[in-house]
Amino acid sequence: MAAKRLRFSAKQLRVLTWWQDPRWEVLICDGAVRSGKTFAMGLSFFLWAQAGFDGKQFGVCGKTIASVRRNLVAELVPTLRRLGMEVRERRGENLLLVRFGGHENRFLLFGGRDESSAALIQGSTLAGVLLDEAALMPRSFVEQAAARCSVAGSRLWFNCNPEGPRHWFYQEWILKAEERRALRLRFTMEDNPALTERIRERYRRNYSGAFYRRFVLGEWTAAEGLVYDFFRPERDAADAPEGGFSAWRISADYGTVNPASFGLWGLRDGVWYRVDEFYYDSRKMGRQKTDAEYAEDLERLAGGREIERVVVDPSAASFMEALRRRGFRVVKADNGVADGIRVTADLLRQGQIVICRKCEDCLREIAQYCWEQRGERDAPRKKDDHAMDDMRYFAADLAGEREEDGFLALAVERGEAF
Repeated sequence: MAAKRLRFSAKQLRVLTWWQDPRWEVLICDGAVRSGKTFAMGLSFFLWAQAGFDGKQFGVCGKTIASVRRNLVAELVPTLRRLGMEVRERRGENLLLVRFGGHENRFLLFGGRDESSAALIQGSTLAGVLLDEAALMPRSFVEQAAARCSVAGSRLWFNCNPEGPRHWFYQEWILKAEERRALRLRFTMEDNPALTERIRERYRRNYSGAFYRRFVLGEWTAAEGLVYDFFRPERDAADAPEGGFSAWRISADYGTVNPASFGLWGLRDGVWYRVDEFYYDSRKMGRQKTDAEYAEDLERLAGGREIERVVVDPSAASFMEALRRRGFRVVKADNGVADGIRVTADLLRQGQIVICRKCEDCLREIAQYCWEQRGERDAPRKKDDHAMDDMRYFAADLAGEREEDGFLALAVERGEAF
């Protein structure tokens, strides 16, 4: 069984041996989801480190420490142990100690979530660094990680799924691969021998538009058209199911000059339904509301139900305080737009969140929510997007909660490579 699992494609074998060629100092693996690049790169990274170094430090980086453990550590460590490596994890220190062939090295785990993350890796001296999901990390973190590799013979390892063609990683590393002495390998799902054609076809069906071209075809392409181009309100909106719900939550995008949008979500048989909403446009109504008035509106939307949590626009500090004073449990929303849209699209496609027909403003916005080019990143047009923001806050919060429990499959889905 073990021999069957350790099958490699030609491209994965190239990943496993690239470091034996002195021409290359950097490896870049980009392309489709579930293409086997992450596992092959992680395995190669540890084999290279243990073969050539003793008593050195290495960096293993993801967008968060949780994603490093989920995408790399959890899958790699059993394989490393089967190969004869002694692996000890010190979770409190975010550290792996690996011993093999008389060599012992330290592997520090880092999360590159935002601009402040660069300070976490600053000051470290590394013999090599692996950056998983590099395109999702801030440029400052990636450049700081690269700068830490000052040990003789050190190398850089990057893998990612594609973003837009203006993305800094594409411009600075992929297009300049030759001058950076980087070997760039572009992966497709056909490069993963563990995937059957049926599974590949399922992934092809799961994406459309820019997400399809990026996550299935592995292209660095600009997003255009509707953000949720697979969703048709007249077809996909549903009636709220009859009977009770097992849990209730509210998501809130706060606005004084801009519209405010709140969504009421009920859980039934593992599915969250947006059963009702509140939407207020002060420009149209000719009057701005206060925090206290909005808190009253949200309380009316709750309708006496026991609300587990209210997920709120992170910039609305005074509104959050007004809600706390009324006894609500308030959670600050994750406002990462690109990741939030990926998660929302995935949950909508899987039917894990459903918009009910009563939510007319949400359905109106989703039908016209479109992409526009803004700097190096794709971004949705900032117009008629307030229900879209509160829906995204809810989805990102749900994804974060399920990620902690270890059972949510996101748009950049990972699984066993072999």
